[in-house]
Amino acid sequence: MRVPQGAGTAAYEGLWCDAQRVLAGWEPPCGQQAGLRDEFLALLEQGPAALRRDGGPAHLTAGVVVLSPDGQEVLLTHHRKAQAWFQFGGHLEAADESLRAAAQREAREESGIRGLTVFPEVVHLDRHTLPAAFGRCREHLDVRFAAVADPAAGHAVSEESLDVRWWPVGALPPGSAADLGPLIDAAVGHQHVPHAVRTALGGRPARLEHGGP
Repeated sequence: MRVPQGAGTAAYEGLWCDAQRVLAGWEPPCGQQAGLRDEFLALLEQGPAALRRDGGPAHLTAGVVVLSPDGQEVLLTHHRKAQAWFQFGGHLEAADESLRAAAQREAREESGIRGLTVFPEVVHLDRHTLPAAFGRCREHLDVRFAAVADPAAGHAVSEESLDVRWWPVGALPPGSAADLGPLIDAAVGHQHVPHAVRTALGGRPARLEHGGP
Protein backbone atom coordinates (compact mmCIF):
# COMPACT_ATOMS: atom_id res chain seq x y z
CA MET A 1 0.00 0.00 0.00
CA ARG A 2 1.19 3.52 -0.76
CA VAL A 3 1.53 6.17 1.92
CA PRO A 4 -1.41 8.59 1.59
CA GLN A 5 -0.49 11.98 0.16
CA GLY A 6 0.04 14.54 2.90
CA ALA A 7 0.81 11.96 5.59
CA GLY A 8 3.81 13.58 7.29
CA THR A 9 6.22 11.98 9.70
CA ALA A 10 4.25 13.26 12.70
CA ALA A 11 1.32 11.07 11.64
CA TYR A 12 3.47 8.00 12.32
CA GLU A 13 4.43 8.88 15.90
CA GLY A 14 1.85 6.61 17.54
CA LEU A 15 2.82 3.69 15.33
CA TRP A 16 6.51 4.45 15.99
CA CYS A 17 5.93 4.27 19.75
CA ASP A 18 4.10 0.96 19.34
CA ALA A 19 6.91 -0.48 17.22
CA GLN A 20 9.49 0.45 19.86
CA ARG A 21 7.36 -1.03 22.64
CA VAL A 22 6.64 -4.26 20.77
CA LEU A 23 10.23 -4.91 19.72
CA ALA A 24 11.79 -3.90 23.05
CA GLY A 25 9.40 -6.23 24.89
CA TRP A 26 9.80 -9.18 22.50
CA GLU A 27 11.77 -12.20 23.67
CA PRO A 28 13.74 -13.53 20.68
CA PRO A 29 13.93 -17.33 20.43
CA CYS A 30 17.61 -17.37 19.40
CA GLY A 31 20.72 -15.24 19.01
CA GLN A 32 20.13 -14.60 15.33
CA GLN A 33 16.68 -13.18 16.01
CA ALA A 34 18.02 -11.19 18.97
CA GLY A 35 20.56 -9.58 16.66
CA LEU A 36 17.85 -8.60 14.21
CA ARG A 37 15.71 -7.20 17.02
CA ASP A 38 18.61 -4.94 18.01
CA GLU A 39 19.07 -3.83 14.39
CA PHE A 40 15.37 -2.99 14.13
CA LEU A 41 15.49 -0.96 17.34
CA ALA A 42 18.59 0.86 16.09
CA LEU A 43 16.75 1.84 12.91
CA LEU A 44 13.83 3.11 15.00
CA GLU A 45 16.21 5.50 16.75
CA GLN A 46 16.01 7.56 13.56
CA GLY A 47 12.44 8.45 14.52
CA PRO A 48 9.07 7.88 12.82
CA ALA A 49 10.65 8.24 9.36
CA ALA A 50 11.97 4.68 9.84
CA LEU A 51 8.39 3.49 9.29
CA ARG A 52 7.66 5.39 6.13
CA ARG A 53 7.93 3.99 2.65
CA ASP A 54 9.43 7.31 1.56
CA GLY A 55 11.43 7.82 4.74
CA GLY A 56 14.57 6.17 3.47
CA PRO A 57 15.80 3.17 1.47
CA ALA A 58 15.48 0.92 4.56
CA HIS A 59 12.29 0.90 6.64
CA LEU A 60 10.08 -1.29 8.81
CA THR A 61 7.32 -3.39 7.26
CA ALA A 62 4.77 -5.85 8.68
CA GLY A 63 4.09 -9.41 7.53
CA VAL A 64 1.73 -12.30 8.30
CA VAL A 65 2.03 -16.03 7.75
CA VAL A 66 -1.45 -17.57 7.39
CA LEU A 67 -1.75 -21.22 8.43
CA SER A 68 -4.58 -23.72 8.29
CA PRO A 69 -6.03 -24.70 11.71
CA ASP A 70 -4.06 -27.97 11.74
CA GLY A 71 -0.82 -26.25 10.77
CA GLN A 72 -0.41 -28.39 7.67
CA GLU A 73 -1.07 -25.75 4.99
CA VAL A 74 0.03 -22.18 4.41
CA LEU A 75 -1.67 -19.52 2.29
CA LEU A 76 0.85 -17.74 0.06
CA THR A 77 0.81 -14.94 -2.48
CA HIS A 78 2.76 -15.00 -5.73
CA HIS A 79 4.07 -11.44 -5.62
CA ARG A 80 3.81 -9.60 -8.93
CA LYS A 81 6.98 -7.49 -8.58
CA ALA A 82 9.18 -10.03 -6.84
CA GLN A 83 8.02 -12.96 -9.02
CA ALA A 84 8.15 -15.30 -6.01
CA TRP A 85 5.87 -16.85 -3.40
CA PHE A 86 5.68 -14.98 -0.11
CA GLN A 87 3.68 -14.57 3.06
CA PHE A 88 1.38 -11.53 3.11
CA GLY A 89 2.62 -8.12 4.18
CA GLY A 90 3.86 -4.74 3.15
CA HIS A 91 4.40 -1.11 4.06
CA LEU A 92 3.08 0.63 7.13
CA GLU A 93 0.51 3.42 6.83
CA ALA A 94 -0.09 6.49 8.95
CA ALA A 95 -3.60 5.27 9.82
CA ASP A 96 -2.32 1.96 11.27
CA GLU A 97 -2.73 2.00 15.05
CA SER A 98 -0.09 -0.68 15.68
CA LEU A 99 2.26 -3.09 13.95
CA ARG A 100 -0.31 -5.83 14.44
CA ALA A 101 -3.03 -3.64 12.90
CA ALA A 102 -0.79 -2.97 9.91
CA ALA A 103 -0.10 -6.68 9.49
CA GLN A 104 -3.81 -7.49 9.72
CA ARG A 105 -4.73 -4.84 7.15
CA GLU A 106 -2.12 -6.14 4.71
CA ALA A 107 -3.22 -9.75 5.19
CA ARG A 108 -6.86 -8.92 4.60
CA GLU A 109 -6.12 -6.78 1.56
CA GLU A 110 -3.83 -9.30 -0.08
CA SER A 111 -5.76 -12.48 0.78
CA GLY A 112 -9.31 -11.18 0.37
CA ILE A 113 -10.29 -12.91 3.65
CA ARG A 114 -12.10 -10.10 5.44
CA GLY A 115 -12.52 -11.86 8.79
CA LEU A 116 -8.86 -12.82 9.12
CA THR A 117 -7.54 -12.12 12.62
CA VAL A 118 -3.83 -11.79 13.32
CA PHE A 119 -2.54 -13.06 16.67
CA PRO A 120 -0.84 -10.41 18.82
CA GLU A 121 2.55 -12.08 19.26
CA VAL A 122 5.50 -11.37 17.00
CA VAL A 123 6.79 -14.71 15.72
CA HIS A 124 9.73 -13.81 13.47
CA LEU A 125 11.92 -10.99 12.14
CA ASP A 126 13.61 -10.80 8.76
CA ARG A 127 15.81 -8.22 7.04
CA HIS A 128 16.16 -8.48 3.28
CA THR A 129 17.24 -6.47 0.27
CA LEU A 130 14.89 -5.83 -2.64
CA PRO A 131 15.31 -6.05 -6.42
CA ALA A 132 15.28 -2.96 -8.62
CA ALA A 133 11.58 -3.46 -9.42
CA PHE A 134 10.78 -2.03 -5.98
CA GLY A 135 12.15 1.41 -6.90
CA ARG A 136 13.64 3.46 -4.06
CA CYS A 137 12.79 0.75 -1.50
CA ARG A 138 16.07 -1.07 -1.06
CA GLU A 139 15.68 -2.94 2.22
CA HIS A 140 12.76 -4.15 4.35
CA LEU A 141 12.99 -4.89 8.06
CA ASP A 142 9.95 -7.11 8.41
CA VAL A 143 8.12 -7.71 11.71
CA ARG A 144 6.07 -10.89 11.28
CA PHE A 145 2.93 -12.20 12.92
CA ALA A 146 0.77 -15.32 12.46
CA ALA A 147 -2.87 -15.93 11.63
CA VAL A 148 -5.12 -18.93 10.97
CA ALA A 149 -7.76 -19.32 8.27
CA ASP A 150 -9.95 -22.14 7.02
CA PRO A 151 -8.73 -23.33 3.60
CA ALA A 152 -12.39 -23.67 2.63
CA ALA A 153 -12.89 -19.93 3.12
CA GLY A 154 -12.85 -17.97 -0.09
CA HIS A 155 -9.75 -15.93 -0.89
CA ALA A 156 -8.96 -13.51 -3.67
CA VAL A 157 -6.02 -12.27 -5.71
CA SER A 158 -5.13 -8.60 -5.26
CA GLU A 159 -3.58 -6.33 -7.89
CA GLU A 160 -0.20 -6.83 -6.19
CA SER A 161 -0.25 -10.58 -6.80
CA LEU A 162 -0.28 -13.05 -9.65
CA ASP A 163 -1.88 -15.78 -7.56
CA VAL A 164 -2.95 -16.68 -4.00
CA ARG A 165 -2.99 -20.35 -3.10
CA TRP A 166 -2.80 -22.85 -0.23
CA TRP A 167 0.31 -25.06 -0.14
CA PRO A 168 1.37 -27.94 2.12
CA VAL A 169 3.96 -26.65 4.58
CA GLY A 170 6.12 -29.67 3.70
CA ALA A 171 5.96 -28.99 -0.06
CA LEU A 172 6.36 -25.28 -0.66
CA PRO A 173 6.21 -24.17 -4.30
CA PRO A 174 9.28 -23.59 -6.47
CA GLY A 175 10.26 -19.95 -6.30
CA SER A 176 9.32 -19.56 -2.65
CA ALA A 177 11.12 -16.93 -0.64
CA ALA A 178 14.15 -18.46 1.08
CA ASP A 179 12.97 -17.46 4.55
CA LEU A 180 9.49 -19.00 4.27
CA GLY A 181 10.54 -22.28 5.89
CA PRO A 182 12.04 -20.62 9.00
CA LEU A 183 9.02 -18.31 9.24
CA ILE A 184 6.55 -21.20 9.16
CA ASP A 185 8.61 -23.11 11.72
CA ALA A 186 8.68 -20.04 13.96
CA ALA A 187 4.91 -19.55 13.73
CA VAL A 188 3.99 -23.19 14.32
CA GLY A 189 6.50 -23.50 17.15
CA HIS A 190 5.66 -20.24 18.90
CA GLN A 191 4.60 -20.92 22.48
CA HIS A 192 1.51 -18.70 22.31
CA VAL A 193 0.22 -19.44 18.82
CA PRO A 194 -1.22 -22.96 19.43
CA HIS A 195 -3.22 -21.60 22.38
CA ALA A 196 -4.41 -18.71 20.22
CA VAL A 197 -5.47 -21.17 17.53
CA ARG A 198 -7.52 -23.17 20.01
CA THR A 199 -9.15 -19.97 21.20
CA ALA A 200 -9.93 -18.89 17.66
CA LEU A 201 -11.54 -22.29 17.03
CA GLY A 202 -13.81 -21.93 20.03
CA GLY A 203 -11.86 -24.27 22.29
CA ARG A 204 -11.69 -27.16 19.86
CA PRO A 205 -8.26 -28.87 19.77
CA ALA A 206 -5.95 -27.96 16.93
CA ARG A 207 -3.18 -30.33 15.84
CA LEU A 208 -0.20 -28.18 14.98
CA GLU A 209 2.52 -30.26 13.38
CA HIS A 210 5.16 -29.31 10.86
CA GLY A 211 7.01 -31.79 8.76
CA GLY A 212 9.53 -29.29 7.40
CA PRO A 213 10.32 -28.57 3.77
